[in-house]
Amino acid sequence: MSIASEMILRSVTAQARIASPLGTMLLARSEHGLAGAWFERQKHHPPEIDAPERADDPLLAETARQLREYFAGASAEFDVPLDLQGSEFQRAVWRALLRIAPGSTCSYGDIARGLGVPSASRAVGAAVGRNPVSIIVPCHRVVGSSGALTGYAGGLDRKASLLRIEAERVARERGTLQLELH
Repeated sequence: MSIASEMILRSVTAQARIASPLGTMLLARSEHGLAGAWFERQKHHPPEIDAPERADDPLLAETARQLREYFAGASAEFDVPLDLQGSEFQRAVWRALLRIAPGSTCSYGDIARGLGVPSASRAVGAAVGRNPVSIIVPCHRVVGSSGALTGYAGGLDRKASLLRIEAERVARERGTLQLELH
């Protein structure tokens, strides 16, 4: 287990499992914010967490509500406090992920260049793969330099589904905007 995973497990104060169209998700919070959102059986999913199951926890319930809206295509914006635990480099990468607009993608190299370390694409890839907060910290929006879908701890089928949900939402918004402009 990584040091970041151990940090997360020690800080979790409540957890909840929620159903999603892409499978069960585990949400975990610390006293500072959402610390984890993992799909069942994804890479780097934590082992058993020694924290109470609390679907009624206000932060976990709000996160579940916002994820339901996301999956329904109603919203791609999340407004929950995050407690991202990892190395300074990992947190820098995860902050960069938060700047990728819904319906958009960028490459690992783009992120490395944006961080001022253009030769660090592989390190960026490793940090992206360790993102503990799936969907909300949108690691699914990172693609290979050719635009190909590559690496996703939750599986490439889920990555493709998440990108499709966002593309359909953006297309609907653009269609609505075009109708309103005429």
